[in-house]
Amino acid sequence: MQSLYFFLDSSTAQAPLLICSFFIITLTFVVLKWSFLLHPRSKRLPPGSMGWPYIGETLRLYSQNPNSFFSIRHKRYGDIFKSHILGCPCVMISSPEAAKRVLVNQSHLFKPTYPPSKELLIGPEAIFFHQGPYHSRLKKLVLSSFLPSALKNAVPHIESIVIDSLRGYNNKTINTLEEMKKYAFDVAMISAFGNDMEIEIEEIKQLYHVLESGYNSMPLDVPGTPFYNAMKARKLLTGKLRNLIQKRREGREIGNGGLLGVLLGTEDEKENLLTDSQISDNIIGVIFAAHDTTASVSTWLIKYLHDNNDILEAVTVIQETLRSASILSFTFREAVEDVEFEGYFIPKGWKVLPLFRNIHHSAALFPQPHIFDPLRFEVAPKANSYMPFGKGVHSCPGNELAKLEMLILLHHLTTTYRWKVMGSNNGIQYGPFPVPKDGLPVALFPIKKT
Repeated sequence: MQSLYFFLDSSTAQAPLLICSFFIITLTFVVLKWSFLLHPRSKRLPPGSMGWPYIGETLRLYSQNPNSFFSIRHKRYGDIFKSHILGCPCVMISSPEAAKRVLVNQSHLFKPTYPPSKELLIGPEAIFFHQGPYHSRLKKLVLSSFLPSALKNAVPHIESIVIDSLRGYNNKTINTLEEMKKYAFDVAMISAFGNDMEIEIEEIKQLYHVLESGYNSMPLDVPGTPFYNAMKARKLLTGKLRNLIQKRREGREIGNGGLLGVLLGTEDEKENLLTDSQISDNIIGVIFAAHDTTASVSTWLIKYLHDNNDILEAVTVIQETLRSASILSFTFREAVEDVEFEGYFIPKGWKVLPLFRNIHHSAALFPQPHIFDPLRFEVAPKANSYMPFGKGVHSCPGNELAKLEMLILLHHLTTTYRWKVMGSNNGIQYGPFPVPKDGLPVALFPIKKT
């Protein structure tokens, strides 16, 4: 019995040491496995750092100015380097020629991809997640809805939104980002559903806002978390959209405009009609694409105009805003097979990220890139150096709508108002897109007519 007590006592005393040893062995195994999986010895991967196991460099990317993150690695490793973000090993590309190869010349080797949680919330049948015949068919339909000839009917309605909003800002201080989100969302709803707003539209708006609040949250499907609430809203949103789709299919609602009308098709296309789930996923996808990015760019547009009030009449201010702000820092692609690229090996399944921000802020392509200078666009930029809406078959199909929104806003804002930034005029916040600090609070004043 005494020997048993001695055994128990000694085991208890050694327990912390055993736990520590087990932890060290486990950590060593994880690191070795990580190194083996992500660094094939027989192939030459691009230079770079993978960061910590599983965490990678995600925290570094999203806790600092993306310009700093990308430029430091570009200077250290060159135009092509590896990293690990959002749970994915990846290769980052910052030369226009290499970006074109990924997005255009060899696009069949690099499929569009998103993190799984975002695909769940938008819907797996949305245009962003596909290539081949299905993608081509959807792209044709979406483009037909957003061509300038199709958008001209929306101009009076977009103008009405802008004019009514500006009247409400008279002699008030507003949060520019929040107001631009409202503006972009209202325009997105018109582009998606047309000008006739059924009762379901208001319910769809409310559910979408819940969905959006969980879109960039940690994907924890646990009651009470933003992601859980977003998934619940997504299910309800699907039901509301399908009810609306059914009404319009049966002709019980007079509204038949917008992208929804295009996706529903015509009587002589019945054999090729899209399913309800295909339509609802693409409607939600288009609203997502047309909302936050456009609102963020519009917020920067107002800041740049405030800081450079001598260029209010320059239309090229929009082009320079898109370059300077570079809201879309990069896009995700995935290698569909092992690829030899620019002298390096990219393993199948790795993400490939063309860095639009690096390209747009390259001094070799845009002299003094840190200076806001719309006049630089009086001369066409070098080939493949300006890609604010992406490039290739998966470029943004709604870019004409985004430019139209900004042009209408710019016209009415600069011809009827002046504005002053309140508080600090510097600083950037990230959530997830880079925007002026605190959403850019401004006070608007009507121009005094003489």
